[in-house]
Amino acid sequence: MTSTFPPVEKTGTRTDPPPSPRSAVRGRRRQRTRNWLTAVGFQVPALLLFAALVLLPILFAGYAAFFRWGGFGMPSDYIGGENFTRLFKDPVFLGDLWRCFLLVALSLALQLPFALALAVMLNQRMRGRAVYRMLFFAPYVLSEAITGVLFAMIFAPGDGLADQLLGKVGLEGLGGEWFADPDMVMATLFLVMTWKYFGFHMMLYLAGLQAVPKELTEAALIDGAGPWQRFRNVTLPLLAPTIRISVFLSVIGAIQLFDLVWVITQGGPDHHSETMAVTMFQYGFKRYQVGYASAISVVMFGISLVFALAYQRFVLRRDLEGATTTMRGGVK
Repeated sequence: MTSTFPPVEKTGTRTDPPPSPRSAVRGRRRQRTRNWLTAVGFQVPALLLFAALVLLPILFAGYAAFFRWGGFGMPSDYIGGENFTRLFKDPVFLGDLWRCFLLVALSLALQLPFALALAVMLNQRMRGRAVYRMLFFAPYVLSEAITGVLFAMIFAPGDGLADQLLGKVGLEGLGGEWFADPDMVMATLFLVMTWKYFGFHMMLYLAGLQAVPKELTEAALIDGAGPWQRFRNVTLPLLAPTIRISVFLSVIGAIQLFDLVWVITQGGPDHHSETMAVTMFQYGFKRYQVGYASAISVVMFGISLVFALAYQRFVLRRDLEGATTTMRGGVK
């Protein structure tokens, strides 16, 4: 029996020819160009704001530092490096440098170890540790202005809370003019600074402690290491990168300290609590010697920049190299 249906012709599946190497290269180039334009489009607004609010003021301050200028009109009385020569002969500014060094030394010797000790304690299992963390971190949330007003009231001579508490325990002789005594003002200011900022460093250390593998401390415990040995030989080396960042932030903060000092003492008594930023503000906005104030700002910027570059080069180098190695390894 023969089939009445016509034979079906077999047709092959139609396929498009593969793109030529030249067109593939052009396609990749167009994609890279689109990606680059997209990235530039997102970055340009931020870069413009950064240039207008940061770079241009820095450049203008460096320019104005070479003029005798009161802040009105454009600088015109060029005096060369006279402002800088005057700066390093000014006993007030030299005192600012000494007080900056003192605050840095006290912060590294007292404030940061105190924050580290509290972080280690609050990293242990204990009841209410979340509440303690919140209470210790709360001072950092307050603004510097509120903190300054609060402690100006606490350390008010006679009527302040500090003098009243000392009087109730029979130690009224230790109280007095906390911010008015030249011999006590820096110690009292450092106490306020510690209360304000130790919570921030404590949270940094807590975050670093969370990254320490528990297996290592448990292995050290099995090997018979005591609490101090576990902390010194296991926890502290692994926490070193966090400590280095904390030290960097503490030093930069001490160099640029302004708000607390201005709200509480305005640099008094007799310049004994002034910092470089307070001196700059006094000359720039109180005495209208903006050229001299610009020279102070240039020196502050130079000190911060040199410290940041040197710290990155000699202290953070190993951390940065490790991060770079990890990124390159991930690309491979």
